[in-house]
Amino acid sequence: MATGIRDKVAILGMGCSRFGERWDAGADELMVEAFNEAKADAGIELGQIEAAWLGVCLEENNVGKTAGPLAAALRLPRIAATRVENACATGTEALRGAAYAVASGAYDIVLALGVEKLKDTGYGGLPVRTRGVANDLWLPNSTAPGAFAQLASAYAAKHGVDMKDLKRAMAHVSVKSHDNAALNPKAHLRNKITEEDVLKAATIAAPLGLFDCCGVSDGAACAILTTPEIARALQPGRELVTLKALELSVSNGEEAGFQAWDGASIQTAREASARAYKAAGITDPRRQIGMAEVHDCFSVTETVLMEDLGFSAPGRALYDVLDGTFDRGGALPVQPDGGLKCFGHPIGASGLRMVYEIWLQLQRRAGERQLKDFDLGLTHNLGGHPHQNVCAVAIVGRHGA
Repeated sequence: MATGIRDKVAILGMGCSRFGERWDAGADELMVEAFNEAKADAGIELGQIEAAWLGVCLEENNVGKTAGPLAAALRLPRIAATRVENACATGTEALRGAAYAVASGAYDIVLALGVEKLKDTGYGGLPVRTRGVANDLWLPNSTAPGAFAQLASAYAAKHGVDMKDLKRAMAHVSVKSHDNAALNPKAHLRNKITEEDVLKAATIAAPLGLFDCCGVSDGAACAILTTPEIARALQPGRELVTLKALELSVSNGEEAGFQAWDGASIQTAREASARAYKAAGITDPRRQIGMAEVHDCFSVTETVLMEDLGFSAPGRALYDVLDGTFDRGGALPVQPDGGLKCFGHPIGASGLRMVYEIWLQLQRRAGERQLKDFDLGLTHNLGGHPHQNVCAVAIVGRHGA
């Protein structure tokens, strides 16, 4: 009978590069930057790593279709190495492969690393025109902003919300992300903005304006995993942080077929989080989760996800947002590092970057943005559109919590 991974896998060390327009570094240098921090944090030698997983989504020209560039950049000692890709959940997919390998007993110490080098390819993240023959033939109007703008319209219609109120909540989400990122030296965007800046910005896809949208970045993030027993032996006296659950849900076409789905939520997020909560023993996520890093590709996505993840009651998310519930000093801080919106979104690295922030917070090493103590944190990735996507939810926390 399956027993899950709860408390079977410990995080030995983590690292993250600075995110942004990294003209100074290639993909290999970003990988080394993240890995060197993780290796020093773990306190191990290179030869102790027995297997590795590399997550890359779009930048195959620089990184390729295998894990060879990871092995070469880090000079891994000819160990097993695997490249994975799962849209915007790619970083979490790399973590999942490494975690399951440790939980199965196949390896003692493994590496998960995600990287993306997008800025010098010209990939903007907010295309006003589609890219590629397939999109031009079958999805000529299906841009990411357009798809998530429809999520906002559907949510407002379902819950009888005035669009002005929803836009004000979305603006609060964006202002919060900028405020948090201003305290994060590794964040891509560290400028503070106002609600008025958001509401008066150029429209990208109504009701989404410029500040409601995240861009893309260059960057890498890395985790070194092992068993709790080995972690205790290698790091006596250190706070032990373990994985509680790591669940994926992938759309099967029903949402795109407009059957039972009303367009006002992310169905996969509801299903992945429900499975993750069950695996982690969580019965009241709003009370038991101490912080969350969610896939805020657009400000409306974060707002709607508060309900999908069980943090807000149906139709109440925008009011909880406006009340400051999810601010850095609120009852359940969300994106204390700035999130995708401002820390940045190197697609292959984002899932691991989210875990990195929880790791720092649990180790009380988050500097100016340090939160009050908590036991459990959640990460959420969403790759694709509201109607067709892959969703990953991870629960990370103190051992035994």
